[in-house]
Amino acid sequence: MLTGLSIRDVVLIEALDLEFANGLGVLTGETGAGKSILLDALGLALGARADSGLVRAGADKAQVTASFDAPANVVAFLGENDIEIDIGEPLLIRRSVKADGGSKAFINDQPCSAALLRDVGASLVEIHGQHDDRGLLNPRGHRALLDAFGRCDTATVAANFTSWHEAKVRLDIAREALENAARDQEWLEHAVAELAAFNPQPGEEEELAGERSDMQKGERIAEDLKAVLESFDGPKSGLALIRSAARKLDRLADAHPLLAEALTSLDRAVIEASEAEDKLNAAARAIEYEPARLDEIEERLFELRALARKHNVAPDGIIALQERLTAQLQSIEAGGEGLALLEAEVAAKHAAYVTSATALSETRRASAAKLDAAVKVELAPLKLDAAQFQTSVEQLPEDRWAASGMDRVEFLISTNPGAPFAPLAKIASGGELSRFILALKVALAEEGGAATIIFDEIDRGVGGAVAAAIGERLARLAQHTQLLAVTHSPQVAAKGKAHYFIAKSSQGTVTRTGVVLLDNDARSQEIARMLSGAEVTDEARAQAKRLLEVV
Repeated sequence: MLTGLSIRDVVLIEALDLEFANGLGVLTGETGAGKSILLDALGLALGARADSGLVRAGADKAQVTASFDAPANVVAFLGENDIEIDIGEPLLIRRSVKADGGSKAFINDQPCSAALLRDVGASLVEIHGQHDDRGLLNPRGHRALLDAFGRCDTATVAANFTSWHEAKVRLDIAREALENAARDQEWLEHAVAELAAFNPQPGEEEELAGERSDMQKGERIAEDLKAVLESFDGPKSGLALIRSAARKLDRLADAHPLLAEALTSLDRAVIEASEAEDKLNAAARAIEYEPARLDEIEERLFELRALARKHNVAPDGIIALQERLTAQLQSIEAGGEGLALLEAEVAAKHAAYVTSATALSETRRASAAKLDAAVKVELAPLKLDAAQFQTSVEQLPEDRWAASGMDRVEFLISTNPGAPFAPLAKIASGGELSRFILALKVALAEEGGAATIIFDEIDRGVGGAVAAAIGERLARLAQHTQLLAVTHSPQVAAKGKAHYFIAKSSQGTVTRTGVVLLDNDARSQEIARMLSGAEVTDEARAQAKRLLEVV
């Protein structure tokens, strides 16, 4: 609720500090005293347009600070917008506007935008005046108010809608994927058949390239290797001559130790040369050049790499591609079954949503009838007995169904018998509009709305029993919330828990507006003035006393 309002240099107000409590507070004063200035100042703090005309003559800037006990939902909303305050901590909104234009806004000394102020202000304060177009006049909030009034279970509908919507998304994705795949089915069949016929093997490119390289090397060195091998063959080869020398020396080895050593060396040479011959023969066999096999390898390698380029993958990715395309082709063949299962799931969840939303609609219509009856009770005492109130619950087309259900809810009125029903703001005059809003507020009682409600001259143009009825309903409504009423009616003023008197004073050429919280005696005097006019009579004082005693 609003706990305080500090105003500096706003129009006729030089400096003003007010404190507010819960319950009904009334603001009175003579016409032109500046009651509207207070509301303009509060509106500035709540994000209204920053008009430099609000700056008091001769001042550099106007500034307003409003303090609130912030409800948990506002604290959470501010947190979402990077303004952190603790639950229970005072919420301070400060707004200033310069005489030459430009404004600044702060929430608990943290800079913020005017748009954020408006969002926060809408949750903190409702101002209902002659030309107000917010709050209960906005159809977007009517459904939530009716649901709160009727204690409607919206959670089940919201859960069913989310479940249905998620299933629809899955179905749409699957259907689109299947349609896209089906368009490529002929190509997929051809690609899968081509890959299957080619039958790529793991690591095949590396293996083929290695084998080709070896064969190409063999082609280059085959003649040289042949000549080397020939040097080991025949009776006159080096190896044959060494063996012959070793046989001859074997017969002479005993003649001298050096001959024995020479024989050992020749034997070793024979062994080494024999091993070299074996390795040369093995190498010749390993790199043996076969033109037909080389052609076969090169053709296979060319086809493998061409296939990889065709599908824009690396050669070693051909097998993974084959598996992926095969899976896609299989999914097309099995896709119809999966799609049918998803369609059945969507249908089931749609049916569950419709069932719960239909039940919610029925509850809303029953609640609407109760709300209409409750408002009707309030209309006659407010001099609106010829008017009728109707809560319209209209089913929306399916493409507009939502988590909140399938209904459009709007509060309608007919001001005269036989006249068609229409939205509140379109057919009610200023005074009627305020009284309709009061009747609705009383009927709705604790259901929704801001923590602070302000009625600006709701009693304009009425008096006597109607004014008394307005005062009684304001007091009743203030049992559930903080309510401030700007009033010209003594009957309404007498119902106030706190009474603020707004007065204008002049000193030379300077005019100022001030506000005083009245005590009991001063309050009785002010109500007497409201009853009798400029000259307060004893009869007016007695009547004021009776009004206060009734309270």
